[in-house]
Amino acid sequence: MDKVYIRVILQPSLKESIMVAGFPGAGGVGISAANLLAKSLDAELFAELYSPSLPDYTPVDSDGLCSLLKYRFFVSAEYGLIILIGEEQPPLDDIPAYYEICGDILDFVEKFNCTTIFTLDGIPLTYPQRAIYVAGTSKKLIIDCIEMGARIYAGERIAGLSGLLLGLAKLRGIEGVCILSTVVDPVSDEEAASNAYRFLRRLLRLGLEKTI
Repeated sequence: MDKVYIRVILQPSLKESIMVAGFPGAGGVGISAANLLAKSLDAELFAELYSPSLPDYTPVDSDGLCSLLKYRFFVSAEYGLIILIGEEQPPLDDIPAYYEICGDILDFVEKFNCTTIFTLDGIPLTYPQRAIYVAGTSKKLIIDCIEMGARIYAGERIAGLSGLLLGLAKLRGIEGVCILSTVVDPVSDEEAASNAYRFLRRLLRLGLEKTI
């Protein structure tokens, strides 16, 4: 495989959509929060993205079965939501790969008239402090987040796909916000992921939190 391959499992009917994306990062916040959202909405897997830009290893599950690294797209047609969950990020020193994967993701979701993107990630801290920070490409979206209790992530930078995806989306006229949940455990912080998930539910006006 010398280029990205997207396997479409089913074709969702969406007049327009909002995408939520979670990737590996601090505390596992991105993947965990995106998984919580997909499960709570009974979202359907509708596509998988495979790329030669991803690392050269194969995950093996508890039954000894291996599968190629991939990004999974889920859909909740009821809420017009696409949920993207990435298993891995490209190698840190392969900067072009980050741009290529973000471009492929945006090319794909533009087919479903994606208007807004929310990415999920964590902020590692050396002391316990639970809070949600936001940075985005739209002042209106940032104000909406602040009104719901978030703080502005000012004067910093967002590394990896969580930030780059928003920057490239802005060039295409797609607004976005990165939701950053503070983490105490940089490897796996379930509380931080849960905080990001609950904040996202409020932001998307999905109603009361469901028990997973």
